Amino acid sequence: MNKISKTLSLLLIILLVNIPVSFAQPVIDEDDVQDNPVPFDGGVGVLVAAAIYYGLKKAHRKKQPDTF
Repeated sequence: MNKISKTLSLLLIILLVNIPVSFAQPVIDEDDVQDNPVPFDGGVGVLVAAAIYYGLKKAHRKKQPDTF
C-alpha cells in the first residue's frame, strides 16, 4: 500500500467511527435543561487519538537514521 492509500484508509476509518457519535446526542427535555451535560467526549477522543498518532510519528522519525 502506498502512502496515499494508507492515509485515505485511516481517514475513512475515522469518519466511519464518528458517524454513531454524531447521532448519539441525548434528547433534551425542557424541564431538565440544566441537568444535561454537554456531549463533548467524542471530539475530545478524536483529538487525543490524533495527538497520540502525531507523537508516535515524530518518535518513529527520530529513531530513523538520516540518509543525507
